[in-house]
Amino acid sequence: MKRFLRPLPFLLVVLSVNLMTSPAHAGLFDDDEARKAISSLSAKLDALSSKVDDQLATKTDKTVVLDQLNQIEALRQEIAKLRGQVEVLSNDVSDNARRQKDFYVDLDNRLRKLEPQKVVVDGKEAQIDQNEQKSYDTALAVFQSGDYSGAANALNTFTQTYPRSVYVPNAQYSLGIAYYAQKDYKNAITTFQALIKASPDSPKAPDAMLNIATCYTEQKDKVQAKKVLLALRSQYPDSAAAKAAADRLSTLK
Repeated sequence: MKRFLRPLPFLLVVLSVNLMTSPAHAGLFDDDEARKAISSLSAKLDALSSKVDDQLATKTDKTVVLDQLNQIEALRQEIAKLRGQVEVLSNDVSDNARRQKDFYVDLDNRLRKLEPQKVVVDGKEAQIDQNEQKSYDTALAVFQSGDYSGAANALNTFTQTYPRSVYVPNAQYSLGIAYYAQKDYKNAITTFQALIKASPDSPKAPDAMLNIATCYTEQKDKVQAKKVLLALRSQYPDSAAAKAAADRLSTLK
């Protein structure tokens, strides 16, 4: 009788040590093993309880029965301990799964923010990154605030940093206006000319030519102003700027 029961405590000790010393990343394996151990111990507990009942019914020696009852209680305690460990392991697995899901959701959101965004500027569709958009928005905000000196610096930085940006024609146009507002007609003319040369199809090109003529007029250079106005009417005859050029030509005679 005792020879049959003796290995159980040793099995429980080994099982408990294995459960407590297993690495955290093996949580799923420990959970499964612990559940198997609980099932096995429960079966043995039922068998031992049944045997005790039979022995009580046949009035077996009380010492033997008491020893077996102690073993039953020990088994119950070990099963309770294993169930507690299973619960802890299950909670750990759930927490780890939740943290992993949160991590990937956060990572996905961060990557989406870094992905190029699609924009349409003056009828042209383009991809721009977040830094490019931020740089342009910042420069434009300075321009709209009326700080033309600061705007000139910010817009120059933008066009140099992102020379192929879809925003460059608009940035150059605003830059030319910023120079004009400071009565820096030379740089204003140079900037507008760069816009027309690089982006002749831009909606801003006709207005840029009209502004060049204005800069020459401010410099009292009517000859150059008239020349630019005539070129404007020739190159962009259907534009609103061309109609304005016709009115100005009549005043330059």
